[in-house]
Amino acid sequence: MLVMAFNGSPRKNGATAKLLHKALEGAASQKAETEFIQLNELNMKGCQGCYSCKKRGGKSYGKCILKDDMTPIYKRIEQADALFLGTPIYFHSVTSEMQMFIERLYPYCNYKGYSSNFPRKVKIGLIYTMGADDQQMEMWYRKYTKMRQAVISWAMGAAEAETLISTDTFHVNDYTKIVADLLEPLVDRKSKHKHQIFPQDCKKAFEMGARFTIQDTTA
Repeated sequence: MLVMAFNGSPRKNGATAKLLHKALEGAASQKAETEFIQLNELNMKGCQGCYSCKKRGGKSYGKCILKDDMTPIYKRIEQADALFLGTPIYFHSVTSEMQMFIERLYPYCNYKGYSSNFPRKVKIGLIYTMGADDQQMEMWYRKYTKMRQAVISWAMGAAEAETLISTDTFHVNDYTKIVADLLEPLVDRKSKHKHQIFPQDCKKAFEMGARFTIQDTTA
């Protein structure tokens, strides 16, 4: 069994990466093979809108014709049993790295009844981190994350999909070093959240990784 995690944050050791690694640790606890990919290190483009992957009877139907670092990843994810996609919310959206990755899943979207060209049923875990608190997340981002889950589930033909949101994360380690007059008053609250709530989010990520990897012995 293969479980892969894709980090959409440019920070290799940030909150998003920590949650993804916890998910992989959970998968590894069930004897799964795991793989972590830092999207910021890949040389890749977003979807070019050429529709080569949708041409009726075309050789490239269901496949992306772009040749870059995403090309070998297609083969790898088609072998995976579970995928974790993690991203912070930057400027009210997923990062540009994660947006490119999601766009490149478009070849799997099938307009024959909104089905999927993905060759197997895969489990999807979506992990978000954000500086917004719980109230702001519910007001601004809950609908957004639900829509993302629906789109990615369609593209990947997901057997199961879950979303984990970790709020009130730090923007930077030291707010005094940046112009952040509006953010500095939040440091105490965020520090409390980091030490009390974030460990719980890490546990949830671990449990999700383990749960996605447990074999169904009744099948």
